Amino acid sequence: MNFTAKDVQMLRERTGVGMMDCKKALAASDGDTEKAIQFLREKGIAAAAKKSGRIAAEGTVSAFCGEDVGAMVEVNSETDFVAKNPTFQEFALNVATVVAKENPADVEQLLACRYDDKMTVQQALQDRILVIGENLTIRRFVRFEGKCVSYIHGAGRIGVLVKLAAEGADEEAVRRCGKEVAMQVAALNAAYLDKSVVPASALEEEKEVLMAQIKNDPKMANKPDAIIAKMVEGRIGKYYENNCLMQQAFAREPEITVGAFVERTSKEAGGRITILDYARFERGEGLQKREDNLAAEIAKMTQQK
Repeated sequence: MNFTAKDVQMLRERTGVGMMDCKKALAASDGDTEKAIQFLREKGIAAAAKKSGRIAAEGTVSAFCGEDVGAMVEVNSETDFVAKNPTFQEFALNVATVVAKENPADVEQLLACRYDDKMTVQQALQDRILVIGENLTIRRFVRFEGKCVSYIHGAGRIGVLVKLAAEGADEEAVRRCGKEVAMQVAALNAAYLDKSVVPASALEEEKEVLMAQIKNDPKMANKPDAIIAKMVEGRIGKYYENNCLMQQAFAREPEITVGAFVERTSKEAGGRITILDYARFERGEGLQKREDNLAAEIAKMTQQK
């Protein structure tokens, strides 16, 4: 044996891999730590291939905001337990930082970006799969250039990235305004920034639904079409309040809208703050969840003994 227990411990600390795997790696590498790390990475690639078919719908949303750029990513794991792992959380934040700095076009390009001076994001992902022991995937990301504020809710369950413009406003006020707006988006998930950007097709569809609702109401059925059309137009305002961020009631002060809150904060900050864009990720949304059957797993383990 060309290595000691201390060498095994050192390799374990550097990689996070179990003791037995570290021993095997050092034995296969004649005690050379760097070769052992490479051995484990190669083993990790194989492990990643075996795990790639397993459902990863848990995970975390993480965000990074620099002076003039912001990025947010969703990284998925198989279990919520792993999602809380500090190693996993650190990896997700580092990936968000890579997105901000490298500006990849899509996830495929992101995986090819440098994670650090030793490996690409793809290699780092494979390393994390080896260390953590679950299938991990980088699902999506968003990147905004300009002043950004992020908000992460529920230990990464929901993430919001807000892009703002600020003219002459106090920096702290801008940050607080962005944070409040991000929290609003996290809670109420507005579909559009402002009523002015709602697509005409979405409005027409909503009008058709409202028209049908009114005509199907026995009390309204005999109303003239012109009256019904006016009623529909009146109810569109409620649609804006429910679906457009600037027209929503501000959660902290329901008597004013989000737009009015931003306007008020701008005046108090001695400048002008404008909300330009935002993105909201909720981990695992739209993905099939992993279903664990604990009783079946225990029975299977018992049969194997």
